[in-house]
Amino acid sequence: MPDASYAIAAVLVTAAVTWALRALPFAALAPLRESGTVQYLSTRMPAGVMLILVVYCLRDLALAQPRALAPVVAVAVTVGLHLWRRNALLSILGGTAVHVILSSTVFAP
Repeated sequence: MPDASYAIAAVLVTAAVTWALRALPFAALAPLRESGTVQYLSTRMPAGVMLILVVYCLRDLALAQPRALAPVVAVAVTVGLHLWRRNALLSILGGTAVHVILSSTVFAP
């Protein structure tokens, strides 16, 4: 069994590495806040990420099957709610609720 000084040194090194890894993103983020590129991406990326998620989720959708109507209607409801209220939480919850209801009742297998 290692002696106490070895165990204390191991705990201190582990604590220092953990602290450094948690502090590093904040230290790197400070200079990036002034960057024009980061400011541009912060305004454009949310829509881009949502578009990528929609394409990823609907990529294997067989449009010839009637059950494909549930996600299509849910996406339409989500877009409609967002254009109407401009509230992301309402849009996401509304679209999810419509998809769950349609998938479990109307288009249930």
